[in-house]
Amino acid sequence: MSRTTTMTVRVSGALSEFVASNVGEDGSYENVSEYIRDLIRRDKERVEREAFDRLKAELTRAFAAPETSYRPITAAEIVARNED
Repeated sequence: MSRTTTMTVRVSGALSEFVASNVGEDGSYENVSEYIRDLIRRDKERVEREAFDRLKAELTRAFAAPETSYRPITAAEIVARNED
């Protein structure tokens, strides 16, 4: 179930002018709410992409490691390691 939250954001000066230039007849957005929602979505996508890139880099390093660097590990060792 989706929840709607109303938030108040105050901007002034150059930030306010920048927002105004992106909203309305001259801008890409019909209203400020639409603009802010798009900014939040883009930031969420950036955070998710960065997390994926970190995971991808870690997996790439792991798969590039020589076979001799691997050692057997038990489930109990994994659980104990993750409890810290």
